[in-house]
Amino acid sequence: MLICPQCKFENPNSNKFCQNCGTSLTHKVCPECSTDDVPVNALRCHNCGTECGTVFWAIIAKEMTGEALGVEGDEVDKGGVGVEGDEGAISFSSPLSPSSQIALGSYLDSQERYQLLDSLPAQTETATITDVGVRVLDCQPYQISPIEAILRSQQSDLVTPSVEASAIPRLAKLYIALQSQGQRGIPPIHDAWQQGDIQVVIIEDRSDWQPLLDLWQEETTSSLKILHWCYQMTQLWALLEPVNCRQSLLDLSNLRLDEDQTLALQRLYVESSNSQPATESPEDAQAQTSAIPEEPLTIQALGRVWQALFRQSQRTQFGSVVQMLGDLDVGKIHTIAQLRSRLEEISVELEALGTATLPPIKEKNTAVPTIPESDEPEDIISKTDDMPTVVLAMQLSSLEDAGRTDVGRQRHHNEDYFGIETKIQKLEFPKNRVLQGHSLYILCDGMGGHAGGEIASELAVNTLRQYFQEHWIANQLPTEDSIREAVYLANEAIYKLNQQDARSGVGRMGTTLVMLLIQDTQAAVAHVGDSRLYRLTRKRGLEQVTVDHEVGQREITRGVEASIAYARPDAYQLTQALGPRDENSINPDVGFFEINEDTLLLLASDGLSDNDLLETHWQTHLEPLLSSGANLERSVTDLIELANQHNGHDNITGILVRAKVRPNLES
Repeated sequence: MLICPQCKFENPNSNKFCQNCGTSLTHKVCPECSTDDVPVNALRCHNCGTECGTVFWAIIAKEMTGEALGVEGDEVDKGGVGVEGDEGAISFSSPLSPSSQIALGSYLDSQERYQLLDSLPAQTETATITDVGVRVLDCQPYQISPIEAILRSQQSDLVTPSVEASAIPRLAKLYIALQSQGQRGIPPIHDAWQQGDIQVVIIEDRSDWQPLLDLWQEETTSSLKILHWCYQMTQLWALLEPVNCRQSLLDLSNLRLDEDQTLALQRLYVESSNSQPATESPEDAQAQTSAIPEEPLTIQALGRVWQALFRQSQRTQFGSVVQMLGDLDVGKIHTIAQLRSRLEEISVELEALGTATLPPIKEKNTAVPTIPESDEPEDIISKTDDMPTVVLAMQLSSLEDAGRTDVGRQRHHNEDYFGIETKIQKLEFPKNRVLQGHSLYILCDGMGGHAGGEIASELAVNTLRQYFQEHWIANQLPTEDSIREAVYLANEAIYKLNQQDARSGVGRMGTTLVMLLIQDTQAAVAHVGDSRLYRLTRKRGLEQVTVDHEVGQREITRGVEASIAYARPDAYQLTQALGPRDENSINPDVGFFEINEDTLLLLASDGLSDNDLLETHWQTHLEPLLSSGANLERSVTDLIELANQHNGHDNITGILVRAKVRPNLES
């Protein structure tokens, strides 16, 4: 099955073009020179030489027994999690695939899909290689892999296949289990297979991501930023501990940063029952060799990693960090909960001294009392939210958007309509770059039948666009009164058309409205009806910003229990809409908020939000979009497809807005 890169339609393997949108399945466009006849299996563009192939990281490993890891045989696969390799060496003189030897330019698999781009390290008499990592070119990038098929089916809730029952290597099960938790620090898995006792796992290639050590040693990196990375390591430690992969945090070359400077792992390393201490700088990042474990793994190992980072970066340890590392070393800090508590205390101290140049670990902090060992890590944050911290001024660093509407699977015409107007102005100075954003996003879901609802929704969008073109003063958000006036004018335009056409009753056309205005890091939202605005941040997760104007919600505000309010047959009937009645019948909700951290905003019609679709799937379909590398155009298409799978009874419209910010050091 070939997955179209543009619309995600599933095509037969024999297709040369997508049956749905016509996109070529054999050639692609070079992102550098726009040449449109680059073969999909080519590493570089034949015109400009830019590397534009689909490259992954391949891990080749000997399988290890559960006993070698200190795990009972029956426990190896519990919860769909497995473990890797034994102490034997991989023999590179024999082929892993029947078609070729393992050499530069050859293939790892018999289907000749994954081609080696790196030379494999040679064994020596003193080092027994048990684990190798290399870059590979995917020569069939649009072909869905068995692993991808499983993950797609799980996300769609179509089936939930047993990972244990599949012919999936144990090492691959680790990535699948961690990927299901939505942790972006773990590289996503792409493919995997096993031949004999050799496991091959194909994951995202992060070999060119910035090493943590590089940014750690930069003078402009703040102490708070360093504390934040330490805190992220404690989060990853807690995630990796149940699957025996804490060793992944102890190799400095394995610690990377994504484009948002968030800590990430290049790959996973599985620890044995006794694990090696922190390694500072492996001679060869591609190969892992067998070694004699020195001691059981404890959180003291994290302290040694941090000491190694300070030492190799030649950066002086600061303030209370020295005391914390000392307490870690002598065993005064026993749990991850206590370690996080100490990091939060140090963060507060630095803010009090006015040394903050980047966001702290949390929005609010205070000195944290000693946390009993029985407390869960989540409890720490709830106990430390009493005292506000220094609020840093933020400025816009990027603003991107994408919108799409679809008729759905049951309607014959589309009554939804949307509009996007974005103006970005970039100001460059010798020591600073300022990005000024000025954006208007409007989504309307019309009602009134053919030649009614679609007219109302389009008329509302155009009326609002014209109003703000004339009344939105540059560099300043419109006032609440101005926004309300715009909504009333849109209502009046539709109402007059209803009166003019002598429409009555259910024949009167109308529309819902959700509208977002962004000026730099300031935002305003207005809505009428049940079209919604959602906001997603890493700290707070998914939030529904607007409250539906419908009977059930009205009853809840009057004190009726939700179960009773929505048991009414008219619970989902709108209490407000633009157009059916004059302006005295509507009262648009208008609100303002600041964008003080990287934020994803989603305007959605009810065809997209019905049945808690977004609340159910936000971790898989929305949270990854906070990353700058995620394509919003493709992602909004994925959302439409998701809604068609689970809803499909109505028109579906979504607008995605990604706003990224950074501290304004000039303020």
